[in-house]
Amino acid sequence: MWAIGRPPRRRPLLDAIDGGFFVFSTLASTWLAYVLLRDGVQHGWQALLLVAFWAFVSYLLLPRLHRLLTQLYVPGYFVGRARTSDGLLGDPVNLALLGGSDQVHRVMSAGGWIRADEVSVASSWRIVWTTLRRRSYPAAPVSPLHLFDRVQDFAYQREVAGTPSRRHHVRFWRCPDGWMLPGGFPVDFLAAATFDRRVGLSLFTLQVTHKIAPDTDRERDVVVRSVTTAAPGTKLQVIANFSSGYHSRNGGGDRIETDGHLPVLDLRELPGTAAVVRAAPIGPGRRPVQTVLGVGIAMARGLSYVAIAVLAVVAPDVLDLPTDSASGLDDDTFRTALVAAALLFAVVDLGLAVAVHLARNWARLTLMSACAVTTTASFVTDLGNDDPVSLSRLPTVAGGILVLLALSSRPAREFAAATEPASGRLVR
Repeated sequence: MWAIGRPPRRRPLLDAIDGGFFVFSTLASTWLAYVLLRDGVQHGWQALLLVAFWAFVSYLLLPRLHRLLTQLYVPGYFVGRARTSDGLLGDPVNLALLGGSDQVHRVMSAGGWIRADEVSVASSWRIVWTTLRRRSYPAAPVSPLHLFDRVQDFAYQREVAGTPSRRHHVRFWRCPDGWMLPGGFPVDFLAAATFDRRVGLSLFTLQVTHKIAPDTDRERDVVVRSVTTAAPGTKLQVIANFSSGYHSRNGGGDRIETDGHLPVLDLRELPGTAAVVRAAPIGPGRRPVQTVLGVGIAMARGLSYVAIAVLAVVAPDVLDLPTDSASGLDDDTFRTALVAAALLFAVVDLGLAVAVHLARNWARLTLMSACAVTTTASFVTDLGNDDPVSLSRLPTVAGGILVLLALSSRPAREFAAATEPASGRLVR
């Protein structure tokens, strides 16, 4: 599996360029959301655009806005809470461990826990499919939460009633070398244990997500009992009143309650090797979902341009091309120009998509630049009209904005930056 780790130090100019694309894609997605809402509020089949509006706002626009705002007011230092990918405060950190990763894997496996699959396109689709059909998926992925400015190192879970919609699960983060808890307590891992009780909508983004049970202390104690029962040699220390007991909400808007105590499990005297019990991995898991989606959408855009070029030659009536007076050119000249432009756009999108798939950062920046140009041109061309984006061009414009959102995301940036400058190969 490719390990991205901590990205190499970036030059200020590239950081500024990435920041510009991040802001531009946010503004462009706001405009597209307005178009979808405006065109969807009418009778007929166009009302289906309201579904696209909800999906776009919930999964792309609101998370991006949260990300921008939380960078300003949510602290990056340890506050006893994990953070969502959008930067919101997530589940409470309610467990600490001393020992190596192999010892953690050993006691969790012995306690009947299954290691969760990594989040990928394939595993994400499988959890949706199994949840809808109420089928078992013992190694279903858990959503990413961040601590120490990175996603969890691994997670374990136990299904309830044979469905991934109800499950015990706990995320683990390895602490940085030499790092200590407030008060000077050295630990090797921090963990967040919660119980998924059902599937519902996030209060803050309206996304479909798991809803957790409020009593996170109960789930914390489930993990502690599981470990101490499976490995009687485990030592347990409880840091009483590590944080103030509080009632709050996590990143999905679910209520959480905790007494503030922090159990510390000492696994250092346990054997250090054991086979990890888990389902077979799904997909390579080598590239972030955002990169895969950005590449896929760019390739779809490129193929759509090929289709436009073909139709312009064999069936121009289907494209509803402008007349001589409207275009200022005769039919043959206009079609020739259209075919040439479409093929040029196709080559750009397809070629750059392949290079982005190979983690070429220059290709990511170039592809985002091309999408920014086409998005800006569409906005400027239609500015002041009653219909800013015609329905025939909406998929192409939306595709460019989706590519911008995907490739300007943090995982996509880090993946593209994890290359050796000399060879361009991924760092293992």
